[in-house]
This record gives sequence, C-alpha cells and structure tokens, in this order.
Amino acid sequence: MLNRLGRGLVFIAGSVVGGLALAFLIVVLRPELIRGTPAPALPAPAAPAAPPAAPPTAAPPIHVSYAAAVQKAAPAVVNVYTARLVTERVAPSLGELFGDYIPRYRQRIERSLGSGVIVDAAGHIVTNHHVIANADSVRVQLADGRIADARIVGRDPDTDLAVLKIDLAALPVAKFGRSDLLKVGDVVLAIGNPVGLSQTVTHGIVSATSRQQLGIAPLEDFIQTDAPINFGNSGGALIDSGGLLIGINTAIVAKNIGVEGIGFAIPVNMVRGVMDQILAHGRVIRGWIGIIPEDLSPEQAEQLHLAQSGVVIGNLYVGSPAQKAGLLPGDVLLAIDGVTPHSAQDALGHIAGHKPGSTTRIRALRGGRTFEVEARVGERPRAP
Repeated sequence: MLNRLGRGLVFIAGSVVGGLALAFLIVVLRPELIRGTPAPALPAPAAPAAPPAAPPTAAPPIHVSYAAAVQKAAPAVVNVYTARLVTERVAPSLGELFGDYIPRYRQRIERSLGSGVIVDAAGHIVTNHHVIANADSVRVQLADGRIADARIVGRDPDTDLAVLKIDLAALPVAKFGRSDLLKVGDVVLAIGNPVGLSQTVTHGIVSATSRQQLGIAPLEDFIQTDAPINFGNSGGALIDSGGLLIGINTAIVAKNIGVEGIGFAIPVNMVRGVMDQILAHGRVIRGWIGIIPEDLSPEQAEQLHLAQSGVVIGNLYVGSPAQKAGLLPGDVLLAIDGVTPHSAQDALGHIAGHKPGSTTRIRALRGGRTFEVEARVGERPRAP
C-alpha cells in the first residue's frame, strides 16, 4: 500500500512540474492567450525628421550697368587737338602814344580740343565743324594711346559736321544705330574728352527730338539730352544702351547762366548722309532756290486766317530760282511739293533734299490769293 501511495505522489509531482513547465512556455511564447487581449502591434518605424525650413531670403538687388555698351563704343571715340597760328597787334606803350611809331605784332599758337568718332576701318573720323574750324593742324589721340596727324577730308558748316582722316591700322569702328527710332526717355550715354580729362562717360536720357531753330547751325534737327556735355565733348559720341552710335554731341545751352541738363547732339541719320556726300564729293550737295524764310507769329497767322503758324519769305536773292519763278518777299509758303512747312527750318530742309537740276512746286499766299509756281532747284552755295 505504501508503494502504491509513493508511486501516486511521484506521478502527481511529475504532472505538476510538467504543467508548470507548459504554462511557462505558453506565457513566454503566447502571452495574449493568458490575458485574453491581442498583442500590442509593433510601432511603425518613425519617418525621418524633415530638415528645418530655410529662413526667407530677400530678393537680390537689381544691378543695372552700361559697362558692356561703353566697352563696345568707347574704343572708337578719339580726342581731337587743334592748333593755329594767331598774329596779333601789340598795344602801344605810353611813350608811343605820342608821336609816330612802328606798329608791332606778335604770334602765338592757339590750341583747342574736342572729340571725334571713328566711323570706318579706313580711318575716317566724324567730328564737329566748329572743333576744327580755322585749324592749321589737327592731331588725334585714340583711346589705346596711339597718336596720329589728321587731315580734313571735308566740312559742312550748315550742319556743323566735318570728316577727318588718319592713317593707322587695326582701328576700332563705331557701329551706327538709328536715330529715327529714338523715343523721349530712352537711356543715352555721352563719351568724349571734357576739359582735357581724357575719355569720360556721362549718362542721361533723351529729353526731346527734332529740336530746331536754336541758332547753332543753319540746318538743325537735334537730339536734346540731359547727359552732361561739357567743353571738349563736342564731336564725341552719343550712344544708346546697346553701345550703338545715335548722335554726335555738339552743344550745350546757357551754361554761362547756370542752366544744366540741356545738351544737343546731331542725329546719326543726318551724320550718315553728310558723311556719305563728303566722302563721295568732298562736300555736301544740297538743293537751293534762294529764299530766306521766316516763321510767322501766331498773331500774323491769325491775321492771314491761317489755321496754324506758317512760313513767310522774308527775303530772297536777286537772280535766284525763286525770283525767276515769280516769288516775292512777303509771300506765305503754304506747301512745298504738297507738304506744309511748319517752320523756316522745315522749308529749308525740304528744299535742301532736292537734287540740283530738279524742280519743286510751291503753293503760296499773296494778298489773300493762293497761287502755285514751279522753281528749278540750284545748288546751295557753300558756307565760308
């Protein structure tokens, strides 16, 4: 009996140990079976943290530069130096005031300076006529430092232009733009040799176009600009923002009374025509009929019952084509070849565009009566 009891205790103990072992395995391997709740899901891997946002940056400042335009045009702008021999009478001394004395004279060299623009590889240079007027010698200095004597090919006082020639190789040449496309407000730059400071660039805008009747030259059609033009800039280049030549700087107005920002340049379209004629003929050939036109004031136009101010023949040359055609001083010019002249400059410019030998038809008003005549165009006399 004791043996059966012992065997039973051994069996029970083994069963308990085996159950505990099984329970331990179940708790380790499947804990959700013990708690009756699903096993917690494994957390998803965290997404990589986004880089911190960059702080907002200010827009870069706008950088406006005309350096490329200057580099393109400036090498073709030259300094022009002129010299002439001047003979002047010496004032008498106090002792010579009483009695006879032999007049004494002395000579001196008068020098002047200006600017010019190289316009072709052959060495032709455009400048102002007043820069080289009365000069005995002309010398040119290039932007690269080279110096050469220049000869005068031709001059045109009517537009204040002249053409020079130098003999140097590998010359920089200005590229022509179109002055007829200019608008008020366009950016322009003036390049020249002001007050002997060597090459200098100034900046401004087109203030006006087709400025006339300024008393600078007989035939005027100026570009007005506020780009500073000083003594020595005459004959230099007026360029656009792309570096193209659009004018030849010519004059400033009322500098002696403190007026600033009013300068004038000859438009390049006019320069091109004058230059071509000088190179072809040594001079500019223009039409002429011998009238001296004047502008009518608004009051005079009103008295003549004209809708707008007009042009009157102030005088004419004896034996001129106009006189032969029957025109008289006091005749009011209503139309030239069907075009109404708005000013005396308009009338002269229109006639100047005719070739000598051609005819021009003029409609005029005299004593309240309108009439028409044809005048045979001659060649405009050359200015002295």
